[in-house]
Amino acid sequence: MLTGPLGFAQQTFTNPIKESGPDPWVLQKDGWYYYMNTTGRNLTLWRTRNMADLAMAERKIIYTPPADQPYSRDLWAPEIHSFDGKWYIYVAADEKNNLTHRMWVLENTSPDPMTGEWVMKGKIGDKDDHWAIDMSVTEFNGQRYAVWSGWEGATNGQQNIYLARLENPWTLATDRVLISRPELPWEQHGDVPQEWQKNGEVPKIYVNEGPEFLQHDGKLFIVYSANACWLDYCLGLLTYTGKGELTDAANWVKSPQPVFVQAPDKGVWAPGHGGFFRSPDGKQDWMIYHANPSATDGCGNKRAPHIQPFTWNADGSPNFGSPVAKTPQPAPGQ
Repeated sequence: MLTGPLGFAQQTFTNPIKESGPDPWVLQKDGWYYYMNTTGRNLTLWRTRNMADLAMAERKIIYTPPADQPYSRDLWAPEIHSFDGKWYIYVAADEKNNLTHRMWVLENTSPDPMTGEWVMKGKIGDKDDHWAIDMSVTEFNGQRYAVWSGWEGATNGQQNIYLARLENPWTLATDRVLISRPELPWEQHGDVPQEWQKNGEVPKIYVNEGPEFLQHDGKLFIVYSANACWLDYCLGLLTYTGKGELTDAANWVKSPQPVFVQAPDKGVWAPGHGGFFRSPDGKQDWMIYHANPSATDGCGNKRAPHIQPFTWNADGSPNFGSPVAKTPQPAPGQ
């Protein structure tokens, strides 16, 4: 086990658990926590036995894209997953600027994702090749699904959540289905930064992004980020009704209020885009998310990973509570 400076596994932690780490993601497998976050220029993988020790974890740059490719720049929100004895990474990338962002899949057949070769399998997306970021995948009732954030057409202005069934880890089997758009008042805080404004106009960009699957007791949820990373980012919740196809939008219900919001009194601003894991003893459910230390830090590298335990409501839905204070907290499993 990776340990603290005195050689013992840390019993407590203080958020943030690492100084920087936009779009954090954790995969728990075979006693390890595999962690990734946005670096922008490469894919870096961390590995630890104890998430409280993440800042001291083993790390390795496992892939740097070649130049002059459609996936050479702006690598965002990478996620590592494991299917059929192989490893896969889903990452958004572009060739020159955000306008060309698409989702890409890499594969590694090594038993150890820190070794072996990561091979670019190619672009994954809908048949009309829409702009796409923040893809995550899951297996539910014997089928595999992908969920992501994308534009309805060819221009920006609104990001929606789309879902499709997978044919294999790098290919969609169905057309994309719109399951959420930023339609509620709390999802529409979309004023753009001043440097983006033209001729004194203040355009709006409404955002649903960072969708993540969450399963519990046979129920399926999608937790997503709303508003914008430069504003009061927060988490919303979609719940599968449990009946019918996941790829039927009518079978998803959106919670009318956000399920996790910022806590300025605790120095936690714009929380969002994370994931979920369990404590090493399997008894606690935990969330990971990035947050800013102030209201004006925007979408840069001041976004850092925070972790905290969460519980479940009587109806089976997650209860994330509110961001914990930046004071020592018991480590997962303590």
